Amino acid sequence: MPLAAAGQFRATASLSQNLLSCRNLISKTVAAGAKILFLPEASDYLPISASESLRLVKPVEDNEFVLGLQASAKEHKLPICVGIHEPVEGGERVKNTCVYITEEGVISKRYQKVHLFDVNIESGPVLMESRSVEPGRSITPPFDTPLGKLGMLICFDLRFPEISLQHRRLGAQILSYPSAFTVPTGNAGHWSTLLRARAIETQSYIIAPALVGYHNEKRKSYGHSMIVGPWGEVLGECSGIKENAKPGEEDGEEEICVGEIDLGVLERVRREMPLLRRTDVYGEI
Repeated sequence: MPLAAAGQFRATASLSQNLLSCRNLISKTVAAGAKILFLPEASDYLPISASESLRLVKPVEDNEFVLGLQASAKEHKLPICVGIHEPVEGGERVKNTCVYITEEGVISKRYQKVHLFDVNIESGPVLMESRSVEPGRSITPPFDTPLGKLGMLICFDLRFPEISLQHRRLGAQILSYPSAFTVPTGNAGHWSTLLRARAIETQSYIIAPALVGYHNEKRKSYGHSMIVGPWGEVLGECSGIKENAKPGEEDGEEEICVGEIDLGVLERVRREMPLLRRTDVYGEI
């Protein structure tokens, strides 16, 4: 059965350094015999501010990070699904997108993040993604990959079962959630619980590559990239941020986890645990 790989690393504001990290993950993926590599949200760069993001963002045809991944995908005949930023024409915000690069090195699919992470706690943390990111307005329908039909989502989309259920209705067998998950919510168990819940309720494989460690003095990510099977079992998991990590330390090891994607298992789960929704009672969500 084909293997999927979920990559994990510590992204910074350096596109060239992030590309080097991702190429190391590509080497690990090829060595493991996996057929597709999934890379985290914001793999191209993790900015310290909205103004830095606007300075760094480029169209894919001029983006050294994306062009480098396209070249590597073609060289290794390895499809890559990766989270990046793209410019908004004439705007003061960027797009948070996930692109699918084929084994020929061509960007064939794109999804723009629908649900944005807006948190503004009185006397507490403020993280308003909508100030710097333009929300998407549509779902990219599931499409064929060497693993099966893939539905692309991004990070905060994980908290909304409606969009994953819509992907299931559209034929998805695999859902991906490239992420930069926060440490407090990860430590509270939200990451693993939500990933397994999405797998169980959609009876799909879940592939969730995640950033890890301190990106700058203001931002750190939980890690624990994960692959979950349609029965809710964890098939593979990477490590997390070090307990006593500090800004500037090398605390984000380049790492992959792999999981076997068996569509026969998926079909058996769906057949033996039929989910017959009573839309005559509560409508379709």
